[in-house]
Amino acid sequence: QVQLVESGGGLVQAGGSLRLSCAASVRTFSRYVMGWFRQAPGKEREFVAAISWSGDRTYYVDSVKGRFTISRDNAKKMVYLQMNSLKPEDTAVYYCAADQPAGLRIGVRPNEYDYWGQGTQVTVSS
Repeated sequence: QVQLVESGGGLVQAGGSLRLSCAASVRTFSRYVMGWFRQAPGKEREFVAAISWSGDRTYYVDSVKGRFTISRDNAKKMVYLQMNSLKPEDTAVYYCAADQPAGLRIGVRPNEYDYWGQGTQVTVSS
């Protein structure tokens, strides 16, 4: 069983920055692909970023490329999402997710992830 706890959300002005953190309670954290998703009111949950087991591969949705950076620290069992140049359209609840694929897949769809955190609210004011 994997438990994920996000933190770091809040209210920020457009152009500002936030750093989200996700703490995992699992013995084999380094075997999990980790992802960040977000869900705005009235919208479906969407992929934001994902990172491979070792951190050597990262993927981003086009709308955050160049502004967001995903990283992980396997020794601390943490994954991070550094968000810069925030825009009002980034406002959403952000979720951390974990997947233990059989191969080298890095999922970009919610149904590819088995474990989810409770979410943290990010609000960007204009």
